[in-house]
Amino acid sequence: MTLLSLLALLAFALFLQPFLHRLWLARQRDRLRQAIEAERGSRVILLVHREERMSLMGVPLLRYIDMDDAESVVRAVHQTPPEQPIDLVLHTPGGLVLASLQIARALARHPGPVRALVPHYAMSGGTLLAIAADEIIMSPHAVLGPLDPAIDEVPAASILRAVAQKDPKDVDDDTLILADQAQMAIRQLRESLTDLLLARLGKERAEEVAIALTEGRWTHDYPITPEQVTELGLKVSIDMPESVLDLMALYPQPMRGLGGVEYAPRERQIAEEEKPK
Repeated sequence: MTLLSLLALLAFALFLQPFLHRLWLARQRDRLRQAIEAERGSRVILLVHREERMSLMGVPLLRYIDMDDAESVVRAVHQTPPEQPIDLVLHTPGGLVLASLQIARALARHPGPVRALVPHYAMSGGTLLAIAADEIIMSPHAVLGPLDPAIDEVPAASILRAVAQKDPKDVDDDTLILADQAQMAIRQLRESLTDLLLARLGKERAEEVAIALTEGRWTHDYPITPEQVTELGLKVSIDMPESVLDLMALYPQPMRGLGGVEYAPRERQIAEEEKPK
């Protein structure tokens, strides 16, 4: 074999490596998902959004809850036997309100128990899905987020507060229209949240939770801890299964360079502690 042939073979192997690695990850995820289903007796549905890269150009693709996700998750819920529990693993920055509401309503209507598992974070629309579940399971340091809608990427509550500080004659028509849309967006989302929580919390408490999450009390990226979720009146556990955390490790974030975090795996620490001295 000539040097040129060796170089060509090496280049081909390097070209194939990302595809083979992705295939290996997919198989590992599927095996672990099936193991979790067998262990918990549930249907495991994963909604995991990582920044992805196109295979050839390396262009970053930001993922969020979209209509394709809504179709897939709603279909999975529909195909789940009525009595079978659902474990929805959430790792997402949020996404479209319409898509999130479709998924949330499908989860709320499932006759069997629905558990939302949040290993790290489920913000915005992800929080809406967690709220639709009968029980939320979070890692001790995992977070949810506010559900404040935005109009043209501006928080709806901020638009209303800004308009309220001015005399109506000093506000232009475009801003008044934005304020009207902001008011509608907040009211619609608040009513939807109340409907989702009504059966579990009662009307008064459901409305209080809906107001707290949509009134603009916090910035959109504010981290709501398990303790704060409990204070809102929602059922929360911090008993996150280790198998779910292991599953998340199979969804690596594409690296732009060397990672900045290093630590000894838990298995190695246990082995070192058990060594005879």
